[in-house]
Amino acid sequence: MATIGVFDSGVGGLSVLRELMKVLPKERFIYFSDNAYCPYGNREPSFIIDRARAVSESLLHDGADVIVVACNTATAAATAALRNEYSSPCERVKELTGGRKDRVSFVGMEPAVKPAALGTKSGVIGVLATAGTLTGSKYLDMKSHYVDDVKIVEHVGKGFVELVEKGELDGERCERVVRGSVEPILEAGADTIVLGCTHYPFLAEVISRIAGPDVKIIDPAPAVARRLCNVIKEESILTGGGEGKVTLKSSGPDDALKRTFALIF
Repeated sequence: MATIGVFDSGVGGLSVLRELMKVLPKERFIYFSDNAYCPYGNREPSFIIDRARAVSESLLHDGADVIVVACNTATAAATAALRNEYSSPCERVKELTGGRKDRVSFVGMEPAVKPAALGTKSGVIGVLATAGTLTGSKYLDMKSHYVDDVKIVEHVGKGFVELVEKGELDGERCERVVRGSVEPILEAGADTIVLGCTHYPFLAEVISRIAGPDVKIIDPAPAVARRLCNVIKEESILTGGGEGKVTLKSSGPDDALKRTFALIF
């Protein structure tokens, strides 16, 4: 049975964990919510790297065979550093795993600009994300391949993470907050909206209701699940044989984590 570490700044990464468990139902998962430092969106990259390093080392110590960075902001800011430090044979990984491993692979979030650009009929796509994701090299590189073919309208989901962390996924105030970030994208003519933060899928119903039935909402989590399966196969990490198990951990109070987990599983 493989042990898969998954982390996010808060509960948002549970939207990714949900997809991972669909394709790997018999594996062990350790989910780490770094909610003591949530949200990551407006943090300095150096701070996010430090937190990503600390959380990854905790997951390795707890037995992770592979780590999924289930956070777009952390993917943008920290995955290059994490791979540089831990994805080649190193003594630190040996120390953390008791000699069981000497390296670990990381799977990050992919900006879903490609499927949006290929599927749009209006020629306009919207991207809802955090400021950290929208300025990250991973997103900017992906965007550069399509910016000449489609119009890309970006907007920070202001207040979205806070709503999800509080468990406020619907209602008048929730809709008002979500509308403030979605309407500018719709006014620009977008017929497709990419969810560029793992917290945002929890607001997908509200977003879809505001956007209307003709606007497609794209969640990148299923693609991440497929990528994880490929990594596990490529690295011959043993899978199956278990009954499936999830361990929840957090750097702060775990009330929101337990509440959201119970809501979706």
